[in-house]
Amino acid sequence: MWIGACASSIGTWMQKVAQSWLVLTISGSPFLLGLDAFLGEIPIFLFSLVGGVIADRIDRRRVLLASQFVQMGCAFLLTALIAFHVVRVWHILCLSFVAGFAQAFGGPAYQALIPMLVKRNDMPNAIALQSIQFNVARVIGPVLGGLALTKLGQVWCFGLNGLSFLAPVISLLMLSARFLPENRGETIFASMKQGIGFIRKQSAMEALIALAFLMTALGIPLITFLPVFAKDVFQGGPTVFTTFLVVSGMGSIVGALTVAAMGNIRNKGRVALSMLILLGAGMAGFSLSKSLVLSCFLLFLTGASLISVFATINSLVQLITTDEMRGRVMSIYNVAFRGGMPFGSLTTGWLVPKFTAPIVLAVNGVLLVVLAIYFLVVQRRVAAL
Repeated sequence: MWIGACASSIGTWMQKVAQSWLVLTISGSPFLLGLDAFLGEIPIFLFSLVGGVIADRIDRRRVLLASQFVQMGCAFLLTALIAFHVVRVWHILCLSFVAGFAQAFGGPAYQALIPMLVKRNDMPNAIALQSIQFNVARVIGPVLGGLALTKLGQVWCFGLNGLSFLAPVISLLMLSARFLPENRGETIFASMKQGIGFIRKQSAMEALIALAFLMTALGIPLITFLPVFAKDVFQGGPTVFTTFLVVSGMGSIVGALTVAAMGNIRNKGRVALSMLILLGAGMAGFSLSKSLVLSCFLLFLTGASLISVFATINSLVQLITTDEMRGRVMSIYNVAFRGGMPFGSLTTGWLVPKFTAPIVLAVNGVLLVVLAIYFLVVQRRVAAL
């Protein structure tokens, strides 16, 4: 399962490299770059709650398979459009939305499947290893994507991404674990209310959900707008952009390995908030840096702190949640975690032409520091975990 997910993630990152550069090349617009990221993530914000209910009602493996097939189809369709030289920006935007729609159902099912495969005490390690899988892909994917983009052309980036979905499909077909829920005859709306009610009864869960939204809304635009820094700030091409992605991914692997090594430690909330301060400071430093070497170092630092925060917050939510509510609770977490991404990317894309990318991203970094200090000093429910 891990290998299949890793292969798919590598293919996705290969496509991200090509797609970001393609949108910026065709349109020359940072706003459309942000809009593409927005349309890829907004379906997760809109439909993850329904996806969570579905994950608690039917076999989660089947939901994941359907999600993989839809994403595979989008990748192959975009490959054909580019191969026949008929691709337009609106084609890319529409397919980003469809792929995001599939992820809205696959995401909660995947998150809910993890506890079925590992013991409770091993949950933080499993989530950290899941992060490692994602960030190994962030290192290998951009390298392969950059090579394919410069040596073979854009078609190969999208085509290889489509083929990469075969790995998780085969893994899921081989998986023996099954989730067989009780049929309680509840409506989807009633099931959603139960998930929201469960979150409201947990003292720190609402704070974790709010923190998930805000940290992605402010932090993820750094990754989304790396092409702008590579092209406009450092006057580089796909090679500089790929270097940025690789350095950030390497930092993320180090951060994920650190979280995995720490295991089920105490004071996870304080650790997560401390890493959030480091993330904000690193973002502000990267945004204002004029040195390529210093920028790469700061990207490594932000990559490590970014994944440390994400993995720790995710493990806290998983540990608080019961298995019968897991699909619904994780869908709400997905709404917050993934929902912050499109709003952050769209807002940043709107602000960048007005104030420049370095200024906007530096402000985002300062706001992350302020957010972490607030949860450490004023609203202490997360810090107490």
